[in-house]
Amino acid sequence: MTLLEFVEGPFFYFSAAVFIVAALWRLVGIIRIGRKKDIAPARGSAVTGFFKGNLRHFFPRGLFAQRTWMHLLGGYGFHLGLFALLLFAAPHIAFAERLFGIELWPAMPRWAFIIAAEISFAGLIVLWVRRFSDPVMRLISDWDDHVGSWLTFLVMLSGCLALQEAHDSLRILHMGLVNIWLIYFPFSRLMHSFTFFLSRGATGAVYGRKGMNP
Repeated sequence: MTLLEFVEGPFFYFSAAVFIVAALWRLVGIIRIGRKKDIAPARGSAVTGFFKGNLRHFFPRGLFAQRTWMHLLGGYGFHLGLFALLLFAAPHIAFAERLFGIELWPAMPRWAFIIAAEISFAGLIVLWVRRFSDPVMRLISDWDDHVGSWLTFLVMLSGCLALQEAHDSLRILHMGLVNIWLIYFPFSRLMHSFTFFLSRGATGAVYGRKGMNP
């Protein structure tokens, strides 16, 4: 077994298993915490508030948008760009087809990959710079935030370098970083990718039950 076969085979399967099990463990743990029973009479729907709380906070209110527009653009640029790369990059689709043995959707063209990658890189850099340049963000950030940002950056960078698949060493580097990222993900703040809707929804449900706009 070559090193490339190892990182794309057993090491990847192990990393994916850790990712899935640990992420589910954390999600189930959060849901099982629950909350105290609200004995006040309901004046609205908690379920409606849950969904409104999620949808409403995809865009900040006017006053906050004026002060955080760069964070807003960086956040959406990074996450949407990364989402496009993960699901529609030709190497990712080819890897998933080999893994699952089924034919998936068409890949994005090369020019779209380049644009998505540039937008995602720019957004990630903006978010990281804001993290240490803004006084408030600097106070609430710790090593976990920076490690997650840099690890994601390195995964993306190595993926771009390995795009042509010209050298096995670049593919090994990329897949090795991906596997480390998968293992680190569920134990870090990167888990906000799965937990943000629970946090927003819980707040929205409380306000919705009280008949207030979340």
